[in-house]
Amino acid sequence: MFGLTQLGVLHTVLSLVAVVAAVISLVKHKEVSPRQRSGQVYIVATIITCLTGFGIFQHGGFGPPHALGIMTLVVLAIAYAAGRGVFGRVSRRIEIIAYTTTVFFHSVPGVTESLTRLPPGAPIASSQEDPMFPVIYGIFFVIFLVGVTLQVRWLGAHAAPLVADDHARRAG
Repeated sequence: MFGLTQLGVLHTVLSLVAVVAAVISLVKHKEVSPRQRSGQVYIVATIITCLTGFGIFQHGGFGPPHALGIMTLVVLAIAYAAGRGVFGRVSRRIEIIAYTTTVFFHSVPGVTESLTRLPPGAPIASSQEDPMFPVIYGIFFVIFLVGVTLQVRWLGAHAAPLVADDHARRAG
């Protein structure tokens, strides 16, 4: 199907599950968070998407998609740590920005793979080097920056302290 291996199909399906869960989280809760079911689905699907991606070598060996998978896992770890209050007063902001950054990361391979495979037989882009990609990535990056800015502003108006911050205030 679309030139994908079985691992590629699994990887694609999981990435689509992650993207749908992220959209639900962002629309319904204005953030992706492990405190919501849709956020949990997003995080698990994203982790498995990254891990399955390491077994896909469409272009011969380790490449930019694999590096993006590593970056995504690192940013997810930062988001998790932030959710545990590791970064003190700025933890909540870091958590929101980090999870949303991973959603942006999904857009890069999503756009690239979609436009180089669809429509079947006559894809919109002939290769990953098509000059339209930097423009599209730039548009997605601007959308990401606007979205994160709105999220941080929303957080400032609706901030709930992290459990770790609450315990620190009581002890202090």
